[in-house]
Amino acid sequence: MNLFTKLQERAASGQPVLVGMIGAGKFGTMFLAQALRLKGIHIVGVVDLHPDAAKSNMKLVGWDAAAYSASSLDDAATSGATFVGDDWEALTAHPKIEIIIECTGNPIAAVTHCLKAFENGKHIINVTVEADAFVGPGLANKAREAGVIYSMAYGDQPALASDLVDWARGCGFSVVAAGRGHKWMPHYRQSTPETVWDHWGLTKEQAERGRLNPKMFNAFLDGSKPAIESAAIANVCGLDAPENGLVFPSGGIDDVPNLARPRSEGGVLDHKGMVDVISCLTPEGEQIPHDIRKGVWVCFEGDTEYLRNCFEEYKVVTDDSGRYMCNYKRWHLIGLELGISVASVGIRKEPTGAAHEFRADVAAISKRQLKKGEILDGEGGYTVAGGLRPASISVTEGYVPLGLAQNVTLIRDVPEGQPVKWSDVQADTNTDAYRLRREVEASISNNRAA
Repeated sequence: MNLFTKLQERAASGQPVLVGMIGAGKFGTMFLAQALRLKGIHIVGVVDLHPDAAKSNMKLVGWDAAAYSASSLDDAATSGATFVGDDWEALTAHPKIEIIIECTGNPIAAVTHCLKAFENGKHIINVTVEADAFVGPGLANKAREAGVIYSMAYGDQPALASDLVDWARGCGFSVVAAGRGHKWMPHYRQSTPETVWDHWGLTKEQAERGRLNPKMFNAFLDGSKPAIESAAIANVCGLDAPENGLVFPSGGIDDVPNLARPRSEGGVLDHKGMVDVISCLTPEGEQIPHDIRKGVWVCFEGDTEYLRNCFEEYKVVTDDSGRYMCNYKRWHLIGLELGISVASVGIRKEPTGAAHEFRADVAAISKRQLKKGEILDGEGGYTVAGGLRPASISVTEGYVPLGLAQNVTLIRDVPEGQPVKWSDVQADTNTDAYRLRREVEASISNNRAA
């Protein structure tokens, strides 16, 4: 409860947390807006494929030109200004920088950036949760081997949900389920970047004003991002994924205790200890009041009569049996909250969530009948969407993870609604992401053999 105080102390001592950031898109720009207010954090460098666009975004959120006019990383580190460029390797190698924030949104590039940062002794805050979903345990392990910290990004829903799970367990409660909210209808699975804004509830003009990427936002709508983030939550918190994918039960916040309990007790879970996503729409498409669409939740259990009596005495909302209760954070503010991760990693040397196990995976599921010779366009595109599966099933069946279903060519047809398998594609095996994925898959196989 004292991270801000600690940041103030770092600022007063003239030793702010020194940070480099790769990628200045929406998430990164939101953090840049807040970093101006956090004197205990110094962003030494920002690198982007398009430095002028990064500078434009910095200007958009209130940076004076002089603040991002350092002539080099060395100049920035000594002057207190920020250098903007396009050389991520120089950023990850700079001796003064303590933490690298990876927020490119490109999972294949993100893995390479993380691994190089580890080699150079840098902590990583990985905003690119798409990478965490298919190699998070591998990245966390590589960080441990290098003696550095690998962390999810506070402000994104996985870190916030994991924080709620930690709160519940730290209080002594047994966690029954955790997850996030979403706006969901089954036909959204087929949404493309051309249809996303109509479903999302924004006009094209509003989306352009906010410089919103239709492919990225379509990944939220078509179920890919909920699957990705649910996988991250499961692998951090030791929770299980539904065998046939997310259920997306409909409900508001007060409905969560009835929904997020085992089916044998009237809920939607296969068993206790799972992840799922609550839809803010009824099956008919009507908006549900007091929804959790933009937030996260944890459902926990009053497993003794005394605890259930306490729930009743303090008038908390439970399920109809009085046994299950939820706590929640109704909103997440994305990059505006990232300072919590920077302070936690930089000062406390603690991640705001990191994968401990490989329990859940995100398979690439065909959006339509796919033909031999087609090139998969990855998350949020026209060809595949993400489907949450238990990692043991995904690996055993040879499913291609969504994070690697980008710019790969089909060598056979794939029917609509089916997972794409390694045997269906000509994979690019010459990437750090592919190699690390194979290491993570081997850990599943080794555990099964043991």
